[in-house]
Parts: sequence; structure tokens; C-alpha cells
Amino acid sequence: MAAPPGTATRPTADRVKEALFSMLGDLEGVRVLDLFAGSGALGIEALSRGAEAATFVDSAGAAISAVRENLERLGADATVVRKPALAYLDAANHLQSQYDLVFLDPPYATAGELGSRLSAALTPILASEARIVSESDRRHPLELEAPLVQERRYGDTLIRIHDA
Repeated sequence: MAAPPGTATRPTADRVKEALFSMLGDLEGVRVLDLFAGSGALGIEALSRGAEAATFVDSAGAAISAVRENLERLGADATVVRKPALAYLDAANHLQSQYDLVFLDPPYATAGELGSRLSAALTPILASEARIVSESDRRHPLELEAPLVQERRYGDTLIRIHDA
């Protein structure tokens, strides 16, 4: 899978991704939002497991190029948007977009300060039974204002699953 060059993007480790998708279970027919998409690995994995549709959002041009390349290699069709995460959420709210599963993998350095803003911006775009998956550094976790269902730590990586 193509990834943006440099160290700004850290693809989710294969063992973490496998464990995460085991926790999520059946994804048949869900609408996915991969926010802070990076290479798009999580959203693409969801598509490969039966997700109906996926939207990939990242503000970095190199990340968007990597997502497009990965989708093209797999022959997958999805929406790819270059926009800052909070700006996209505002636009999605105005368009009345709804998602069943949201992946949040912000830069580890900023995750700790994004929790309340992301929580407020996500609320209007979540379907009634939606789940939110966050990945962050265990020392600076992404604290969302949504019911925590599961939490797992893999080295310094913290994975949390929240209900809408």
C-alpha cells in the first residue's frame, strides 16, 4: 500500500489493524468516513470487508495522492477529499451526510487538543447506531465525548471504539 513520504503519516500497524477489524465485526453495508486518512488503509480495509461506501479526508496533498493510488490499485471507488478535518465535518453537516463508522487517526501531536472540537463536529453526521474508532498515542489520547465501548493498547498506540 502506498503511503505519503516522510514521517508525518504513520500507517496503522498490520497487527493493530487486524485486531481492530476483529473487534468491529461485520461491516456489510456501512458508510465509512476515514478522517485524517493518511494512506487510507483503514477505510480501504473496511471497503474490502463489505462497507457500502467510504469517504477519505486529509489536508495533505501527499496523503490524498496516496489514497487515490491505493484505491486505483484495488479498483475501489470512493470519495476522496482534500480538506482539513473540521472544515470537512462542517461541510458534511450542511450536506446532511451520515456515516455509520468513522475512523479518526489525527497526528499524535495534536490528538490531545482535538477531542471536544471533533466530538461536537461529529455529532450531526453520525447515523443512529454509528461507531467511532480513534487511534492515538497512549500518552496523548484523543478524548472524545462519546460512550467508550472498547479500548486496547498496542505498545504506544491506543485504539478506542465509541458509540454515537
